[in-house]
Amino acid sequence: MYSTTGIEASNYVSTYNTAFYFIAGVSLFLLIGLTITMLYFVFRYNKKKNPVATQIEGNTFLEITWTIIPLILALVMFSLGWSGWKPTTKPPKDAMNITVVARMWSFLFIYDNGKQSPDLIVPLNTPVKINLISLDVIHSLFIPDFRIKSDIIPGRQKFMWFLPEMEGKYKIFCAEYCGLQHSYMHSTVNVLTQDKFKAWYAESASPVTVTGNAPGAVGEAIMRAQGCFACHTPDGTKLIGPSYFNLFGSQQTVIRDGKEINITVDAEYIKRCILQPNTDIVKGFPSTIMQSYRSTLSDDDILKIIEFLKTLNDK
Repeated sequence: MYSTTGIEASNYVSTYNTAFYFIAGVSLFLLIGLTITMLYFVFRYNKKKNPVATQIEGNTFLEITWTIIPLILALVMFSLGWSGWKPTTKPPKDAMNITVVARMWSFLFIYDNGKQSPDLIVPLNTPVKINLISLDVIHSLFIPDFRIKSDIIPGRQKFMWFLPEMEGKYKIFCAEYCGLQHSYMHSTVNVLTQDKFKAWYAESASPVTVTGNAPGAVGEAIMRAQGCFACHTPDGTKLIGPSYFNLFGSQQTVIRDGKEINITVDAEYIKRCILQPNTDIVKGFPSTIMQSYRSTLSDDDILKIIEFLKTLNDK
């Protein structure tokens, strides 16, 4: 069950809501007040009732009033926004460090013990610092119920932090348009009690959850955790990358150093595509979109992926 209200779900909810409701209230008051005033003047001073226009001189008191009052309101809005934003720049020294790796089109959360998860699992009432890394384009990590969002910019060191204050599941979205399947780039924050989190954290640091024991199941799970199926399909459907269906052992025309060459898709080619994805670009597909997985996949992971790809060939 996902939270839909975000009532005190994090330490930012109260200050954010205060600023939001104040700004919304002032805006609504001004909208109604100005609309009523405008309608009054339209009917009170129309041409039938005032056939001869009346010259109106300036009013110093009114001019000062409608300058000072908006200035005060704007300063109050700024103060509320500043008081809500400033704490986001100073994470506690004892905050738990988690790294999020964003790519088209998935999030991967990596913990200090090497554990990886497509969902963000955090302990209740413990400050959490998220180090933000993008492997391709600009993404944005947005947790609406926590009232926090931050862009993830390639090549720039950034972070966000929060204190989860309510147990439950909360949705994560990418709030920066990042390409074809941007709308499918979402995840979940799962806030656990301290005991449940410790039990989860102490489990095997495997980055994937394997369901079933079919040939290649582990490789498929690894690929799903890495978001591979956002760009490639296992059934022959064309996305922005070649399909995996009947791929292994096939002949492909690739662009290497600006020249077209024919290659056979074997284990060495698959490994090269994973670690050096822009060395051989399959003809008809864009370059520079896929990033290297050298830092996230081991040789053993790649072998399991190859095993899975072999299962996608017609028997």
